[in-house]
This record gives sequence, C-alpha cells and structure tokens, in this order.
Amino acid sequence: MADVLLELPEHARGEFKEPLGPITTDADELLAAVGDPLVAVGDVVTAHLERAGYRPNVAMIDERTQRGAVDDDVLAALREPDVTVENPPATLTRELLTALAEAVHAGTPTTIMVDGEEDLATLPAVLAVPDGASVVYGQPGEGMVHVRVDATVRERVRDLFSLLAGDRETALSILGV
Repeated sequence: MADVLLELPEHARGEFKEPLGPITTDADELLAAVGDPLVAVGDVVTAHLERAGYRPNVAMIDERTQRGAVDDDVLAALREPDVTVENPPATLTRELLTALAEAVHAGTPTTIMVDGEEDLATLPAVLAVPDGASVVYGQPGEGMVHVRVDATVRERVRDLFSLLAGDRETALSILGV
C-alpha cells in the first residue's frame, strides 16, 4: 500500500489549472530554451523530447494521458523505466518523492514509471531541482509547459504545495528543501 504524504483537496483543484510557464507545441523550440537538468513530467511530453533527440535527466511517465492509455506511437518513443513507484491519483507518495529526489541527483538519465498518476509531480520536481533547471509538463489540449526554475517560480510552487493536505514537512525533507 502506498505511503501517501500529500493529497490534493477537491476545493483546491482550480488553483492548479494555470500553467507555470510558457506553452509550446514545438519540441525544438522548447529544447533551445531549457536548462540543466531537465525533468519531464508526462508520457506525451517525454515522447516529444525523445523524438527530438533529447533524453530528459528525469522522465516521469504513467502510460496514460488525459485519463486514457497513451497511443502506441507514444509508447514506442518511451524508454524502459529504471524504477517503478506507486502514486495514486491526486496524491504524492513517499515512494514517488524519494525516487524523484534520487533521480535529480543521480547524474545519469532516469525514467520513473508511476503506477497511478504523475500529474502532481511537477510541484516537487520544481522544488527539487536547482535554479536554472527546467521542468516540462503537458497542458492538456494546449502543449508543453516549460518551467525555468528560479526564486519566483519556486515561490509560486511553494504556495501551491501549501494547498496540499498532509505531511508537507516530511515531503519537503525528502526533497532536500
């Protein structure tokens, strides 16, 4: 059973709709602007980056998009996972946070398969990477959101993180924040 540390309350879901950065549908344009390391959250985003010849430092996938299975062409672009973690929808588990923190500092590209849902992983990814790094995630029906991490973005993400119910102190500790 998953050790859920944080959960997105129903009443706070609207706060998470606004993208954290610019949106693009062009992987080459996005790659020209990304920092290092790059964390990709989502199967379609990861597939776009891989097809453009770029392997993210950390890729978080769940073989789902918009609540359905990803297409075979997306699956074909994804790498075999290095680690699998459990993370139910609208939550962040100890296992996911630990795998993310370890992958960010691993020094080698890591693909994390999430059994459940990886949607909220953008928040801890932004908190775990250094300033100047990039986190890319999908905005359903619009494209890829590029978050270039700096103090302003980190503050906005901390505000969103504070809306999650549960043990934020332990979650931040796991992330090294």
